[in-house]
Amino acid sequence: MRALALFSGGLDSMLAMRIITNQNINVTAININIGFGGTKDMSALFSSRAKAAGAEFEAIDAREEYLKEVLFSPKYGYGKRFNPCIDCHGFMMKKAKALLGEYGANFIITGEVLGQRPMSQNSKALKSVLELSSDDDGLILRPMSAKLLPPTKPEIEGWVDREKLLDIEGRDRKRQIALAEEFGFEEYASPGGGCLLTDIYFSAKLKDFVTYQPLRVEDIALLKIGRHFRLPNGAKLILGRNESENDTLQSLKNSGFEEIFLGEDLPAPYGKISKNASYEDKILAAQIALSFTKIDKDKTHGVLVAGEVYEVCAAGAKEGSREYMVGV
Repeated sequence: MRALALFSGGLDSMLAMRIITNQNINVTAININIGFGGTKDMSALFSSRAKAAGAEFEAIDAREEYLKEVLFSPKYGYGKRFNPCIDCHGFMMKKAKALLGEYGANFIITGEVLGQRPMSQNSKALKSVLELSSDDDGLILRPMSAKLLPPTKPEIEGWVDREKLLDIEGRDRKRQIALAEEFGFEEYASPGGGCLLTDIYFSAKLKDFVTYQPLRVEDIALLKIGRHFRLPNGAKLILGRNESENDTLQSLKNSGFEEIFLGEDLPAPYGKISKNASYEDKILAAQIALSFTKIDKDKTHGVLVAGEVYEVCAAGAKEGSREYMVGV
């Protein structure tokens, strides 16, 4: 007997997996990447956490599907930001169901807790998620709150012992913390939203981006870092805030953007600007980039923008740039 676990990397998911592996059921933890996690690759850490819960780990890339099917047309709408949580959960469960055969699994488990998240984990929302996932055969089990929910096929058929499942409800975390100690979990994530779609600043950048052009998978990484500006003629300007972001921006290949560079000898932000930006936007981009250096703002300096050098000075550019900043 094998279960697939939707694994967010969090404590609830780890506990749900351990509850099932303790019943001598093999579990494969799948982390479905929709593109809106943090900026770091968490695969190694997630694999370690899955192992602590007695499960194997697999990362699933679903970014393209998510953009096409969910993000811009959610049946149940958005939360406070750009977060279609109910539709997102339904999408992940439907994706997991489609993978059952590939992994030789019999059912699906999740770490959802009834009432923990007001929008996406209330009773009505949990039912809506099941409808979106097309779970007509009752194969989705929520071990953390199972005793408060209708029995699923794994329980009815005796694949799992319902009496060994839990009845956790609400936002208090005391029972989860106690279970983590009981199971010997030495490392796990603190409570909190890990999805950037719930972040006010990231959501602002995303809304601005899609106002001007369609979002592609390769664009998501650019939205996660740097200072963002929307210039008067519509070009997007992104500047690194530190050396690490400069390096990351420089490493990201994106066919819709060209580089802004001030030279190796000048401590300055590396940047990217929309391809085919107007001459006026390129000049302004050069001035803004130069304004984030410590050079004399009244002196001219050559700035490479989209393959051409523009001689500009940065007097007043930093103050003036504030009206173009996005997500601040």
